[in-house]
Parts: sequence; C-alpha cells; structure tokens
Amino acid sequence: MSNQNQVTTKKNTVVEQVTAKVQQFQQNGEIHFPPAYSPENALKSAYLMLQNIKTSKNDGNRPVLEVCTKESIANSLLDMVVQGLNPAKKQGYFIAYGNQLTFQRSYMGTMAVTKRVAGVKEINAMPIYEGDEVNYEIQNGKIINLSHKQKFGSINKENIIGAYCTIITKENEIYTELMTIEELRKAWSKAQFWGKDQASEKKGSTHDEFKQEMAKKTVINRACKKFLNSSDDSSLVMQHINRSDEAAEEARVHEEIQQNANSEIIDVEYEVDPEEPKQIEDNTSQQMDVLQSQQEQMEYATTGPNGPGF
Repeated sequence: MSNQNQVTTKKNTVVEQVTAKVQQFQQNGEIHFPPAYSPENALKSAYLMLQNIKTSKNDGNRPVLEVCTKESIANSLLDMVVQGLNPAKKQGYFIAYGNQLTFQRSYMGTMAVTKRVAGVKEINAMPIYEGDEVNYEIQNGKIINLSHKQKFGSINKENIIGAYCTIITKENEIYTELMTIEELRKAWSKAQFWGKDQASEKKGSTHDEFKQEMAKKTVINRACKKFLNSSDDSSLVMQHINRSDEAAEEARVHEEIQQNANSEIIDVEYEVDPEEPKQIEDNTSQQMDVLQSQQEQMEYATTGPNGPGF
C-alpha cells in the first residue's frame, strides 16, 4: 500500500473514531459546544492542516500523519474538539514529538477555553513601559484597584518593564495578574518545542520582533492557568485540558531523553590547543543559532503567515 493510501486510510479511521466519540459525549450530555462551533468542521480543518505538518529535522522532516501513531493522532484531535477549539482560528497547533502527536493551545485558545469553563466574560492584557504610572493595592494577597497611566511617547518594545492581565468574571469580579520583565524573560527562556533553555530575545527572534505581544501572551497564559486550575476538574472539558497539557509534556520529555540517550560521554586526557576554547565557543554559538531558528520556524509554521499566533 502506498504512503498516500495509508494516510487516507488513517484519516478515514481516525476522523470516524473521533466523530463517533464526540457524538457519544453529546448524546450523554457530557459536553455542550458553543453555538457557533461545529465539531465536524473543526475536525476537517484540523486534518487538512495535519497533512502539511512535518516532524522536526531531527526526525527527518517527515509528514506527521505517516510518523505519528494513530492513537496519538486521535487523542490530539479529540482534545482539540472537546475544548471547543479550531486551529484554523489560531486557537491551537499540532506538534509531533517522535511518534507522538500532541495538540497545544495558543494563548487565544486558552482565552476561549477560560471564558467557556470558568465563567469569564472579559480578558485584557497590557504591557507596561518605562515611564508609565502604575498604582495598585494588595488586599488578602490579591491585586486590587490597579490604575495605569501611559504616555504615548513611552510605547517602545525596548522600554517594556512588565505586563499585566485583568480577568472580569460574569459576576463582575476582577482578577489581576502582574509580571515584571524579569519574570517574563524567565518564562521566555524556557523553550516549549525542544526542551532547551536558550536566549529568547536575540535580535530578530520572535520575542524580539513582537515583544509587546509576547509579553501580553505570557501574562494572559499565567492568569488563565490560575482560573482553569481553580475550575471543577471533574468536567469533561477540564479532563481533556489536563490530559492535553500532560500528554504534550510527557511526549516532549520522552523525546529529549531519547535524544540524550544517543549521546555517549567518553572521558579521555588530551593536550588542549590554545585555539580550541574559542573554536568550541564559536561552534556552540552556531548550534544555538540553528536551534533558535528551528524553534521559530516551527512556531511560525503552526500559526500561519500573519504573526506568531497572536
């Protein structure tokens, strides 16, 4: 059987399997989708996208539908649908770790799920620039009465000193999450795709070019995560939110272990060439540049040509 026929067969089997499972959830009253959400259309859009997604260079740049297991493809599609998300709206993206396909929410997807699950009606975020006047009080460990006065001339990505997100519930309660630039940079330094710590604000990188949006994205994710974590874990949606996040982390860690297992450290004595430290430093820098470029290409490829998933 040709690769194309194998992909087509897998598509028919997987899509039918996920559709049947979703219909079962609906019949049992376990899930209720937003009025404008069509599970069937979301599945079709997702599968069309999967046909164009390939594995990393380390895994041979092969189509994920040929490499990934049928079970992981089905689970990733089911996680997407149960959360009521659609990758065509940049609410999430599919990433393969080895032969495991995972679905990971974008920050827009996290906002959509938070509004649906946690009774939230409004989510807003704003970067804070040097020279802005920000005042707030802390009561019972919570930030209250935040006020932010901004000068137009201060708006410059190089002047960002922090960011905040406010979440307004349907009961008009206000929750505020505040992050300093140091906290933002620490979050950015943890690469999500390759499990490596690396500088994320390098000239021309995603975090450098779109620093304002990345600051908003990071603080929104942190604020929404706290709301989701306080929701009822017994709901079907929350079960798949947790399963999706855990599956992505487990697959990432497993792939990193597999890659490291192929490396062997041999302890030998040798005479050091005076020029060798500089060569090692140059080679390491080049490798980091390649790794950074691969990560940004993956993020760009999974979110489309209109920006990195904003």
